[in-house]
Amino acid sequence: MECLFCRIIDGALPSSVVLDEPFTLGFLDTRPVFKGHVLLVPKIHVDTLVDLPAELLPVLMGAAQRVAGAVVTGLAAQGSFVAVNNVVSQSVPHLHVHVVPRTKGDGLRGFFWPRTKYASEDEAGEYAARLAAALPAPPA
Repeated sequence: MECLFCRIIDGALPSSVVLDEPFTLGFLDTRPVFKGHVLLVPKIHVDTLVDLPAELLPVLMGAAQRVAGAVVTGLAAQGSFVAVNNVVSQSVPHLHVHVVPRTKGDGLRGFFWPRTKYASEDEAGEYAARLAAALPAPPA
């Protein structure tokens, strides 16, 4: 079976893109914990963080750092939750970093994450555009 995230990376499946860089793609989760929940993936297929080539770790984590700032700047969140699952609770076997906007009192407790939906593709596109506009440029 073909990897869902590889199909998104290749453009075979649509996504609300937040970040598109040579080695990393960031797009909105279609079942977000909170609106603005971004998934960051390496553009090469690796199953888990353990499989990621060492030279791509700072690239992926640098993108995660910038997206974590963008959810604060672009969505007026107070902070973020950044997480990586490896095998257990990993719904798609392609490494992905969750960056979830957080606000005090948002109801997220422990690892029981309620999920929401975007009202439309347009709404998802608006969130993606706001986040993309708030992203600082990658370091040179």
